[in-house]
Parts: sequence; structure tokens; C-alpha cells
Amino acid sequence: MSAHIMVFDSGIGGTTVLEHIQKQLPYARISYFMDNAFLPYGKLNQQKIIERLRGLLHFIEVNSLSVDVLVIACNTASTSALSAIRSLTHIPIVGVVPAIKPAASITNSHHIGLLATPATISSPYTQQLIEDHASSITVSLYSSVALVAIAEYTYLNGVVDTDKLNAELRELSINQSIDVLVLGCTHFPILASAIHAFYQGSIKLLDSGAAIAKRVETVLIEKNYSLNSKVTFDHKKKPLHYYATASIVIDEQPVELVTLTDPIQNEKS
Repeated sequence: MSAHIMVFDSGIGGTTVLEHIQKQLPYARISYFMDNAFLPYGKLNQQKIIERLRGLLHFIEVNSLSVDVLVIACNTASTSALSAIRSLTHIPIVGVVPAIKPAASITNSHHIGLLATPATISSPYTQQLIEDHASSITVSLYSSVALVAIAEYTYLNGVVDTDKLNAELRELSINQSIDVLVLGCTHFPILASAIHAFYQGSIKLLDSGAAIAKRVETVLIEKNYSLNSKVTFDHKKKPLHYYATASIVIDEQPVELVTLTDPIQNEKS
């Protein structure tokens, strides 16, 4: 039996990480869970994000889903709640955090930018990443919730709303001396080509997708899973199962509509 990897995000942004995992581990069983009823996470406070992730762990447990690795494919959730959630489960959790360290190592102008949601930008975890890995360079922070909505539209409709995208990028006014821009939200790589075109190739865009896939592979190897045995079903590099908390159609595949219930909040009420 192959390992079961669950990829979680507030919406379809985590599919950018999912693609890297499918490429790295083509025979793994993968499910994708989107908490799209609470999209975008960038507007939520830390406590609400923790509640939603506790609900996810409860859902996995009561449904006996046998998840071997849980990927929190959301920078906002990872920077806000990763340590709190890891303490509540035996399931190995791989989080996604902004690629500050690699960006700092490749910049020539010694000035990088981080483009993320407001919650990720303001997170103490993000500030610590900058202090630990980019203290000798300038790091400019830019937040956007609008880009999340634009990315969702792009993924589901197959076309970028260029007018809205360009208007948002003009509003952000990225400093011209920045030569590496970290895409600190898993939604944003969906827009990478359009963002690259807007800046006419003058800025290198960096995200964590490939690094996360390699980390998942390492975790499974440490758990002694065979990664080369072909599974009996053909999922054509699509997730084995989609879950969502609000009605949605994705990749023309069935999506199971579910409810997340936080057991701790239930006890209080």
C-alpha cells in the first residue's frame, strides 16, 4: 500500500504544491482538502486558523483516513499555527513557509521582496525567518488579499484577469531595486507567468513548492515507505480524493463537501 499524503489549503493555492509532490512522488495516494468556506486565510486571526486546523485533525481521525503525511500548503496557516498543530497529532506535518533563505542567497542587488497575505507578513514566524536568514540584506514586505481572489479565478476559469492583476501590482508598487520576489502564498505561483510578464522579466520569482515536495519525500523515506511501487489505480496525476468545505467544481472531478468541527470549541459551547 502506498503512502497517503493529504495536502491542505484554504483554497486552490495548494495545488501549486500538489503538482510538485505529484511530480516527485508519482505513485503516492494523494488527497486534497480545501477549507474554501473560510477563504482567504490571510484575513483570519491566528486563533481562528488554529481552530480550523484542529477541526481538520478531528476530521482525519473520526473518518479513519490514515494520513501518513499532512502538508499544510498554506503559508498563512503554516506561519500562524504550525507548532500548535504539530503538538496535537502523531501525523508528520510539513508546512510551507516563505522562501526567504534561498532568496537571500541568490540576490545580486541585496534587496529582496516578500509578497504574501497580511497574516503571513505580520507573523512573528516570518519576522524570525528574515532575522535568521536575511539580516544582512534589505527585505521589503508587500501584502495582498486581492491576488488570492485573482488566482482562484485564474485556476477555475483558465484565464487571468489581467486588468485586475496589473492594477493590484501597480498598487503594490514593488521597489525597482528588488531582484528576487518571494511568492509567500501558495496561490501566487498560479499567477507567476502574468506577474513575470508585468515586470518584463526583471524580477526573479521564488516559491517553496519544489522544496516542500522533496521534504515530503524525505519524511516518507524516514517512515520506511516504498516510493517506487506502482499503485493499482490510475489517478493520472490527479488527487485520489478532493474535499471542500464549500461547494466547488475542480478539475472536473467529484469534490466531497464536508464540515470541519473543532472539538475544543464544541466542548466550550
